Amino acid sequence: MIKGFLFDLDGVIVDTAVFHFQAWRRLAQKLGGDFTEEQNEQLKGVSRVDSLKKIIEWTGATVSDEEFQTLMVEKNEWYLELVQGLGPQDALPGALNFLQTAYDQGIKIALGSASKNAPMILEKLGITPLFTAIIDGNNVVNGKPHPEVFLKGAEALGLEPSECVVFEDSIAGVQAAKTGGMSSVGIGDAGTLQADIHFTALGDTTPEALVAHF
Repeated sequence: MIKGFLFDLDGVIVDTAVFHFQAWRRLAQKLGGDFTEEQNEQLKGVSRVDSLKKIIEWTGATVSDEEFQTLMVEKNEWYLELVQGLGPQDALPGALNFLQTAYDQGIKIALGSASKNAPMILEKLGITPLFTAIIDGNNVVNGKPHPEVFLKGAEALGLEPSECVVFEDSIAGVQAAKTGGMSSVGIGDAGTLQADIHFTALGDTTPEALVAHF
């Protein structure tokens, strides 16, 4: 019996990928390289530390440990500047209604995101009260595809992994759900994600339908 929903944030509830892309591209250019949309796709669900490592590798730059830390802070500051105007109107189609419906039906809800900015973004969307637990980049050691973020989410909800469904838009996130013993809903391309079931957006299904499905 499904009792809990665990959500990735970016690409599932809201799409701030364009802001991440702009901030990472600015950083790559600072390092003397460039950053393509194809490369940006490879960073979906990946932590900020591992993303920066990849960009340094792609640009061929040499960076000291101290410079690495400075670059991480700079990238995040640029990203935060870009998301200041974010609001409920920026939620992906049907996402807010889906979350509210699940909450009203007594389904426990947790966030499982690599982003350390996740709590701030939930506040801007006005949906923080719907979440029993928020597990983000501040709470985990291992990034996706390691299942830590979702296992901690299930634990915070007081549920077994088998009682939870994970909503993800990244390959790494779907792998994390599977490794953690959870059902998965892919938001995006079925052939790419290979989750248990797929939709274009949360608005294309309902909590009741998914509980019945699993």
